[in-house]
Amino acid sequence: MATHLITGAGSGIGAAVARRLHARGDDLLLFARDAGRGKELAETYPGARTLVGDLATPDRLSWALSHQTLPDRLDSLLHIAGIVDLGPVGELTPKAWTSQLNVNLVAPAELTRLFLPQLRASQGQVIFVNSGAGLAAHAEWGAYAASKHGLKALADALRHEERPNGVRVASVYPGRTATPMQAKVHGQEGKEYDASRWMDPESVATTILTALDLPRDAEINDLTVRPGR
Repeated sequence: MATHLITGAGSGIGAAVARRLHARGDDLLLFARDAGRGKELAETYPGARTLVGDLATPDRLSWALSHQTLPDRLDSLLHIAGIVDLGPVGELTPKAWTSQLNVNLVAPAELTRLFLPQLRASQGQVIFVNSGAGLAAHAEWGAYAASKHGLKALADALRHEERPNGVRVASVYPGRTATPMQAKVHGQEGKEYDASRWMDPESVATTILTALDLPRDAEINDLTVRPGR
C-alpha cells in the first residue's frame, strides 16, 4: 500500500486526487492549514492521517512538523495547493507577490526539502501541479505566473538532483479547470463563470495519476492538459 502526502486535498483537483487514492486503498497524509481543517479532512477520508502547517508561512513549516508524527517513508509528495491574486504589475503590492510566491513556490520547496529523506527511502516521486501560467504569462497574471514559472524551475532542478537517488519528479500543467479557484479567477477578471466550459477536476486527477502510476522503467517530466470542449 503506497503512502501519499497531498496538499490542497480540501477542494478542486486536490480533492479529486485524494478521493481516487482513498478509494483504491492507498494510505493518505493530508496537509491542512489548521487543526479544524485537519479534522474535516480526516472525517471526509476515514483512515487518512493529517499534518497541520500553514503554507503561507513556509519558514515555520519545519517547526510545525517537528511537533507531529511523520512517516518513515513516503511514496509520493503531491503539491496541489495554490492561490491566485490577479492584477497588473503596476498595481500589485508586495503582499500580493509575497503571498503567492510563499504558497505556490517557497512552501512546496520547503516541504520537498523536509520530506526528501522519506522519498529517497522509497525511491518515490514528487508531482508538482503547476498551471498553464507556468509556461506563459499574460496581462494581470504576473505574480501568479512568476510563482508558477518558479515552480517549473524547482521541479526541473530537483529532477536532476534526485535522479541518482531514484526519485522521480513530474510537473503537470492544467489549463482552466472547474474549481473554486477558477470561480475566483473569473470574479477577478469580471467574467461570468460557467463551469461547463472547463475541465472537470476528475479529468486532471486522471492525468496526475497517470504520472504517478507509470511503471518505473519510464518517467513523465512535463505533462500539459487542456480543456477539450
